Amino acid sequence: MRDSDSVRADLDDSTHDFVRPFVVTGGRTTPVIEGLRIETLVHAAPHAYSAPIQLEQREVVRLCQQPTSIAEIAAALHVPVGVAKVIVSDLAAGGYLTVREAPELSTAAIERIRDLVRAL
Repeated sequence: MRDSDSVRADLDDSTHDFVRPFVVTGGRTTPVIEGLRIETLVHAAPHAYSAPIQLEQREVVRLCQQPTSIAEIAAALHVPVGVAKVIVSDLAAGGYLTVREAPELSTAAIERIRDLVRAL
């Protein structure tokens, strides 16, 4: 049996870098901007780097120096897509990000993707 000090040390080490997603979003699960999809492209405004924003928001701003999808943001932050949507919508509502829908794929593009996947 392990003593409580060693268990506490293990817990401190394993949870040090992990923040629960609901803490990042303030417990919210619904974005303030509706209609965000995983392929929605996000781009940081020039003044966003100097904004007084939280750590996770600052990371999103860093990631979005080039247009980045919400799916890519979620993967980079290691959070569920819903959490990424809340963070992105908060930043967009604050004027720190611009949000635009990805262009629709043509039928030819979808067929090309299908053929490339089949070739794998």
